[in-house]
Amino acid sequence: MKNYHLVILKKPYLDAILSGRKTIESRFTRAKHSFISQVRQGDFLFLKASSGPVYGQACVAAVKYLQNLTPMKMAEIKRQYNEHILGSEEYWQSKAESKFGFLAWLEDIQPMKPMMIAKKDWRSWVVLTPKENFGLLKDRPHKT
Repeated sequence: MKNYHLVILKKPYLDAILSGRKTIESRFTRAKHSFISQVRQGDFLFLKASSGPVYGQACVAAVKYLQNLTPMKMAEIKRQYNEHILGSEEYWQSKAESKFGFLAWLEDIQPMKPMMIAKKDWRSWVVLTPKENFGLLKDRPHKT
């Protein structure tokens, strides 16, 4: 069964996904976070604006896991994929020292009626569970 994820995005990136211009979502970190290894092909993403509502949904068409990253490897990832990631120079500079990450190719991107949820923490990616799903998993099968 697929996993469901809540993905928090800055508005320009969210708008670029919903318009079809941004087709890869990237996440890079200095420390290995558990969500990185839980994103799989076929998973379902809810797309939420930072400090705003959930505006859309998408499916993961493919995922590429990355580890042992260096500034040189990050520069190569930028060169190879940024036309699909649409990261700003500021974004890439802030991620230059990352050690872990993934690229998730998006498909079946669908805008939805904006939905406010009660999420108050700073996590930018949440793997949803039956107990923590912000009301987004109503009537959806979920892996337990």
